[in-house]
Amino acid sequence: METNIIQNLAKEHIEKAFELYKQASHPFLISPLETYRQQSMNEFQIKGFPTRKNENYKYTSLEQHFSNTYRYYPNSQNVRINNLDEIFKCDVPTLDTQLYVLVNGWFYESPLQPLLKKESNGIIIGSMLAAMKEYPALIFKYYNNTPSHYSDEMYLINQTLMQDGLFVYIPQGAQLEKPLQIINLVLADESIQLYPHHLIISESDKHNQILVCDHSLNSNPFIMNGSTEVYLGKKAYLEFYRMQNAHNHSVQITNNFIFQQEGSLFHTSMVTLHGGTVRNNFFVELNEKEAMNELYGLWLADKNQHIDYNTYVNHQAPACQSNQLFKGILDDASMGVFSGKILVNEGAQKTNAYQSNKNLIINSNAKSRSKPHLEIYADDVKCSHGSATGKLDDDAMFYLRSRGISQKEACQLLMFAFASDITKQILIQPLQHEVEHLVERRLRGELTRCNRCNISCS
Repeated sequence: METNIIQNLAKEHIEKAFELYKQASHPFLISPLETYRQQSMNEFQIKGFPTRKNENYKYTSLEQHFSNTYRYYPNSQNVRINNLDEIFKCDVPTLDTQLYVLVNGWFYESPLQPLLKKESNGIIIGSMLAAMKEYPALIFKYYNNTPSHYSDEMYLINQTLMQDGLFVYIPQGAQLEKPLQIINLVLADESIQLYPHHLIISESDKHNQILVCDHSLNSNPFIMNGSTEVYLGKKAYLEFYRMQNAHNHSVQITNNFIFQQEGSLFHTSMVTLHGGTVRNNFFVELNEKEAMNELYGLWLADKNQHIDYNTYVNHQAPACQSNQLFKGILDDASMGVFSGKILVNEGAQKTNAYQSNKNLIINSNAKSRSKPHLEIYADDVKCSHGSATGKLDDDAMFYLRSRGISQKEACQLLMFAFASDITKQILIQPLQHEVEHLVERRLRGELTRCNRCNISCS
């Protein structure tokens, strides 16, 4: 009975937020987007929040967070940030990027960050809403073009209450001048909920890199339910990295959709350094032959933190490859969850697919739940999956101790080595070095959340 009350209350809060959106005046009213909003709301009202009866949410309950009062902003707030070009430079001094910022779910316009920009090589970068207005044919060819079997309830909420996001279009032969850095910045003196939605389209085989940082500047509770859609054309190449580093009162949900055509390559490393409740969904469609997808993820959890990674890789075409490696380090009374599915369809012969989840339990009160899964309908494939959960290796510990290394330092070395399989997949060298530094500090208990930026906000 209590669960039903929480479910109904959470659903009611989403409905009230949608009503608030409809009553507000908007500078960008785009007819197809409003249709998608209403369709998503209708579907959500039928489905409601995912319950533990839903296999994908068996160990993660989210409705309890939405049943609390979080402010929803249907319009952009008048927040000003000084020294925008200095954001995160203190964290990665040698990282040279094109910087774009979203504040509380809304694109932040400034002289350094115009609302929408088209470069001479055809690359378009800017606000999602502005791009929908300026390039509707391009946007709505791709936007919300997700198969029905990916109809996740949290994505429906994002579609219903979407605020703004970043749009990136990279045409054939074009290359970003620098890696593109997107910062989802939470800045409020109250509890808020935000819904960014990014769309990335790349037709280029050049070496393009995108980095997303989820970052908060205060300790107020927030819910960030974001979505990222990535479409890769024939032989397109894209590296995509994400860093999550918020406080214990945060709820972070990401819905990541990757659609790949012939010969394309998508490489990602996602690192969850800190967060209260985190749920990351990956949905991958390998639609044409010889596409390659590489998913890597690392989470570090302590106290009562709850980290959940869910993947679904759908092999639809022959001779495609997918590689998944996800690792978790769990301390105190934290919980780590991994649920992964590889589907190989009947026509996807010569598929090469690998999936692995490994978890390191530091404290006996920590828990891990892992469910790798293969579903294969083709007979000429090479597929494997596995899961392992355990404590630090006794033999390795003995080896280090016998050479005069203290137990505490030996533990740190072994945990860092365990994490390095993921951090080394960050191919932007300055970023890799900084992430390794942050991971090391986190494992030593020195880092609670990334809050070292010299930003003056008003």
